[in-house]
Order: sequence, then C-alpha cells, then structure tokens
Amino acid sequence: MPHNAQALIATRIDYRLQDEIAEWISENFEDDTYDRVALAGDVKFLDAILGQVKIAHDLHHIKKVVFINHEDCGAYGADGTFEKHVHDLKKAKEEVIEKYPEVEVETYYLHLNGEFEKV
Repeated sequence: MPHNAQALIATRIDYRLQDEIAEWISENFEDDTYDRVALAGDVKFLDAILGQVKIAHDLHHIKKVVFINHEDCGAYGADGTFEKHVHDLKKAKEEVIEKYPEVEVETYYLHLNGEFEKV
C-alpha cells in the first residue's frame, strides 16, 4: 500500500531546541504529513542527510525538504559561524534541487532564542 509524506524535515539533535522545533513543525505541518530526521550537525554531514532524502523521495514521494541548522552547534564547533551555516544550507539546497528538481527546498537557521531565520 503506497503512502506519501508532504515533506522531509531535517533537524538537529540538540536538546536545547526541541521544544522550538516541535512548535515550529506543528505550526507549519499537519500531523503525519512529514518524515523527520534528526542528526548532529545536520547538513554538515550532507551525504548522510541526502541518503535520507533519497529514501523519503523514493518511498514516501515527498514534495518538500526542510533543512534546519542552529546557532551554537557542537558538531560544527568553532567553525560554526552564521556564514558557514548559510553556506552549508545553500549547498544542501542545491544538491537536492539538482537530484530532485521537482522538490521544493526550504532552509532555516535557528537561533538559540527560538527565532527561525529563513536562509
């Protein structure tokens, strides 16, 4: 029996931001309409995330991918500047669009104060 998801949402594992992420998802997606992946460093480990995108695309026919990086990410360490996150998010978006041009991609930088900044 085929089943579809509206989107794949890739977030971070950081416990400090789980409430903000859950609230944002509930405001932007209906229950049971998305696949969620949580990985330390998220798009820093692009190959791992792209593997999940492929599975969600092939099996769940997603129409959108959402990448959420965040401020003060331990996986990035000292390299985790805002500019580096923006660069990596844009690269991830380009990779998904190149492989799946029919899929919409949104990228966000989540500040520790809970503000989602669209990149």
